[in-house]
Formats: sequence, C-alpha cells, structure tokens
Amino acid sequence: MIKYLGSKRLLLPQILEAVRSIRGARTVLDLFSGTSRVGHALKRAGYRVVANDMLSFAHVLATCYVQADAEETLAPAESLVRELNAIPDSVCEPGWFTDAYCAQARYFHPRNGARIETIRERIARKGLEPELEAVLLASLMEAADRVDCTAAVQMAYLKAYPRRAFNRLELRVPNVLPRAAAGKGRALRMDALEAAGIFEADVAYIDPPYNQHSYLGNYHVWETLTLWDNPELYGRARKRVDCRTRKSPFNSRRLCEGALEALIERVRARALVVSFNDEGYIPRERMEEILSRRGPVRATAINYKRYVGAQIGIYNPAGEKVGEVGRLRNTEYIYVVECDAPNPRGETRHGEETEETAAPR
Repeated sequence: MIKYLGSKRLLLPQILEAVRSIRGARTVLDLFSGTSRVGHALKRAGYRVVANDMLSFAHVLATCYVQADAEETLAPAESLVRELNAIPDSVCEPGWFTDAYCAQARYFHPRNGARIETIRERIARKGLEPELEAVLLASLMEAADRVDCTAAVQMAYLKAYPRRAFNRLELRVPNVLPRAAAGKGRALRMDALEAAGIFEADVAYIDPPYNQHSYLGNYHVWETLTLWDNPELYGRARKRVDCRTRKSPFNSRRLCEGALEALIERVRARALVVSFNDEGYIPRERMEEILSRRGPVRATAINYKRYVGAQIGIYNPAGEKVGEVGRLRNTEYIYVVECDAPNPRGETRHGEETEETAAPR
C-alpha cells in the first residue's frame, strides 16, 4: 500500500487482538479508514467491514481493499493491468498532470508522469463498474508511490530524483481478498460524525487525525489522481486550492476535543477500539475520561519509531534543511471500551442504515 503518515501497519497485531477481544463480534465500522490497511486486515480475519473516509483517494482504497471481492474483480483486474502495462512509453503524452507534478513541482520523473497521465485517462474512458475501477486506481496510485520523489508526504519533494524515480512505472494487481466470512464489506465517503450516527456495528474502530497535519494536504496528489479534476493549484508544493477550505475539526487544537466527544457519544456500537498518538492534541488522561463515558476503558501503550520524514529532519522544496530532528519515537495508545449503552439510538442493524436515517446514495 502507499506510504502513509499515520499508517497502522506496525500496530495491526495489537489492533486485531483488541477487536478479537470483543466476544461474538462480526462487523466492524472503521470511521477513519485512510489506506484501509486496518480494514483489509480485518476483512482477512473474517470480519464484515464498513470503511469510511471523507477523502476521495481513501474511498478508492477502501472500495478496493474492503468492498471489492476477489471472486468478482480479480480476473478482470489482472487482464486490465496487463493491458495498461503494455502501453508503450512512445504514446504517453504529458498534459496538465505532468506539468503540475513533474514540471511545476517534482513529485515524479516526467517520463513516469506521462505514463501516470495516460493510464489514468485510459481508465477514465473505460466506464468500468465502480469496484473494478477502484482496483485499477488503487493499482495506479501504488505504482506512482513506488516511483515518487518524496519522503512519505506531499508537503514537499526531494531536491534530487531518488533512484526509484527512474524506474519505469508498472502496475501490480492489488491484494484483493475473497469475501469475508461475515459478509460483504462496504466503502463509504462521509463525514465521520454522520457515518457514526447512521451505521451500526459490533465494534467501531476509531483512528482520528491527532494534530494539525491534514491528510488532504499531505496526500493532495493522490486526491487529484483519483478525482481527476484538474484543480486550481497553489504554492511550490502545488496543492489543490481546496486544501485551504476542506478542513477537519480533528486537525484543530481548539475544535478536536469537542469533535471527539461528539463522535464517541454518537457512535453506535457495543464496543469501541480507539488508537491515538502521544503527539496528539488530546492527552491520555483526557482521552480516557471521554471514552469512560461509554464504559470501562482498557489501554495498551506501544512504543515505535516515528515516520521517515521525522527521522531525517525537515526540508523545504529546494532540498534545504529548515528544521532539526526532534524525538525519534512515539507512543501509540490502543483503547478498548465495551460500552455500557451499546445502542443509544435505537434498534441495532449491523453495518446497515436505519430506515429513518438512510445514507444518501
């Protein structure tokens, strides 16, 4: 999967153990799904997963790794990946995407930028059904990530092309899983608070943003690659202009605590599994106080290395070092709450809408 600040790859065993501790659980609602690494692992473990995220690229990844099933999409995806990889470089012409992200900025080598652009146009013109299209877009996103020129975030790019940037972009078929034993998964693109009030599950997994760094700002190129909307851009990083307006309260020191309180109060599950970082705005004591309103809280602390950008320091787009290396390790907390009031808003319908509050289609 793509390089992602906040990825829970190293914490998957502890997260799975936390979910498995909820006796009889079959459905999991992942309210901030990100790369869907957690949702994918839960699906592999047999759970029915409903994965939600507001960002377009995250919704694509959730559709690929949670909603799509190998029985239906794997064979056509393999055929289409072969077809797209066979496109010769000689027919790959640069356009607005290559100009923005290879000339005005340097996220990719221009040769790969033109391949990305040509393959994305081919996918758009095929008119594929949504799950198959999502599998191909996930494949393209991950291929682009393997030849990029960043240190894991798209706030800036490296001064010189790294060796991987000269590799020819090649798609690989994503690891689409068979349908989970507990039933077909689902990908949503909704505000987390809205989804929490509509969908019910045995377990809600909650991994909100924890500081001022916006995932849209950090991964704006992937948002543009999936939306394919040729947006207005600004700054040396060539961010989408809507990075200035699409804000999450969880990225605000002033608003995050109230947003979390509202979410925890509203979520409809008989158990919560919450992961949060000690770099976050909300300290452990306050987090446990908020969670304890739903039931007894169990906490596990895991110490691990910070992301690669923090290890090497802070650099501007010109490749000049502008900050010093801070601490090198974080503590991630995983909280488990078995709720005293598992269904505060009515009849439980696992992973589905109620008739009164059906989600828009």
